[in-house]
Amino acid sequence: MKDAPTVYLDHAATTPMTDVAIEALTARLREVGNASSLHASGRRARRIVEESRETIAQALNCRPGEVVFTSGGTEADNLAVKGLHWSRRATDPRRLRFLASAVEHHAVLDPLEWLEEHEGAAVNLLPVDSLGRLSVDALRAAVELEPASVAAITVMWANNEVGTLQPIDEVVALAAEHGIPVHTDAVQAIGSVPVDFAASGVDALSVSGHKVGGPQGVGALVVRREVDLTALLHGGGQERDVRSGTLDVPAIAGFAAAVELAVKQQADHAARLTVLRDRLVVAVRREVPDVVLNGDLDNRLPGNVHLGFPGCEGDSLLMLLDARGIECSTGSACSAGVPQPSHVLLAMGRNPEDARSSLRFSLGHTSTDADIEAVAAAIAPCVERARAARA
Repeated sequence: MKDAPTVYLDHAATTPMTDVAIEALTARLREVGNASSLHASGRRARRIVEESRETIAQALNCRPGEVVFTSGGTEADNLAVKGLHWSRRATDPRRLRFLASAVEHHAVLDPLEWLEEHEGAAVNLLPVDSLGRLSVDALRAAVELEPASVAAITVMWANNEVGTLQPIDEVVALAAEHGIPVHTDAVQAIGSVPVDFAASGVDALSVSGHKVGGPQGVGALVVRREVDLTALLHGGGQERDVRSGTLDVPAIAGFAAAVELAVKQQADHAARLTVLRDRLVVAVRREVPDVVLNGDLDNRLPGNVHLGFPGCEGDSLLMLLDARGIECSTGSACSAGVPQPSHVLLAMGRNPEDARSSLRFSLGHTSTDADIEAVAAAIAPCVERARAARA
């Protein structure tokens, strides 16, 4: 008997590579050349890197020189957070405070915690409302408390768990009043919602290849040329002397192809996923009437469905669905074998029990109506078993 096809609904974790990205990457795998070498092979490799840089710059509306290639979104976030803190503090020792939303990805929260423990930074995590949206009033109060002490502000473009879009325009306008640089983690946003670097007014923006249909292990920090960043890595002085290391030419080629396609198809992609997302919500509500939809119902990522199932442990429900070939995720972490509630849901005011009962279904370019039907058929019996196991 042939196994049923896997229903993959975890695109926010990683999405399958697109054909154009696979072709761009594999076309370069057999070619030799270090992009820092001066001979012909090195110059060919450098040309691929620079053409890829121009492709990404055109897609995101930035200057090519503002694209700094990294190993992915986590490195880009670390470079932005630590690099801004160190450079700003070097020019003015009073700049010890770093402001961030309480629902940032751990790729932002963990380096902030490290700066607090090891570098004397003062991290202010700002509250969000019940939809996961940053309180701009709280941000204003934090800034105006002592503007000269703020090194930088970081607020993600879109939340990776509940999908809520953040008020980046308001954050930038407030920061501009006091000359404070703004970084945004846009890893989940590229290809899902319009992202225009120049028009946004942010100073630095993180991108990851495998979230947009490109390869894993490559990404970029888009950072304005006039912004001073202290490097994390030192060596050959590549990437404006901000990110040393031999560049992965095939991965960069695949990354650029994926970004170009994702941005080109963004509007159509979002429209299609919005329809599928809404069908999924309706289907699950029909089967499990007391399900709770988390996040902003209107201003959210088109492919994000974050649901709470009262009386269930999210981890148990995830494994029951996985046994039926349906792959999704929880927002929780596991420490010493004990499920921990999502920091995002706790910041939104959920109690720990409710926070542990949630699952994230994230749709992508391979999602179909059949995926929605599979979830609809499986969800009620899986919820019933998960509740029985907890009783």
